[in-house]
Amino acid sequence: MRILALDTSTAWLSVAVFDGHAAIVHREHAGNASSERILPLVSRVLADAGTSLTELSGIAYGAGPGAFTGIRIACGVVQGLAFGANLPVFGVPTLAAIALTAWRTHGWQRVLACLDARMQEVYVASYARNDNGWARIGDLQVRKPDDVALADDDSWHGAGDGFAAYPALAGRLGLAGVDKDIFPDAAAIAEWAWPHLAAHEGLPPAEAQPLYVRHRVALTTAERTAGLRL
Repeated sequence: MRILALDTSTAWLSVAVFDGHAAIVHREHAGNASSERILPLVSRVLADAGTSLTELSGIAYGAGPGAFTGIRIACGVVQGLAFGANLPVFGVPTLAAIALTAWRTHGWQRVLACLDARMQEVYVASYARNDNGWARIGDLQVRKPDDVALADDDSWHGAGDGFAAYPALAGRLGLAGVDKDIFPDAAAIAEWAWPHLAAHEGLPPAEAQPLYVRHRVALTTAERTAGLRL
């Protein structure tokens, strides 16, 4: 069994083929060009893995939160690819992928995942690893940096570019360590989705939908004049 995974939720575009043990991954800093680059990258990673869409068992994707346009691109591409190849799909929260990467990279088992949400806010979620895998503690949230709080009084580590955008956040929370350079990545998304697709928990292609935490997708004229960005 092998699956395809992709993420376009940030400026980094990544695509992977995963067999349950190792991933073949291609990444590039696509910026606003994800819509043009994603299909060529899918073709490239499939060729490097020596497989095709029809030989796969499913497609996983970064469902959000993240850049509004980016996660819409991912969902549209996944719907098209999965429908054409009659494959199930599975959406993975981008903050979960960050937590998994932090564990793989550093061994951290309690991770506050944090992405810059623009508009002077961050997307945050707390994930704890145990013998049964991962558990999210609390909800996915969008918060002002000053309003972010830890899920409990235990030791936590931080991961994600929200800590780069707001450097004082880690110190205020008293985190044991921070990796601000971790982004949602197709390899982590594939690993997270693997057991779900293996257990036949995938959904029909039409149900590849974005996971929104902030439902507002436009700025007022005054906000644009003030230099705010979504």
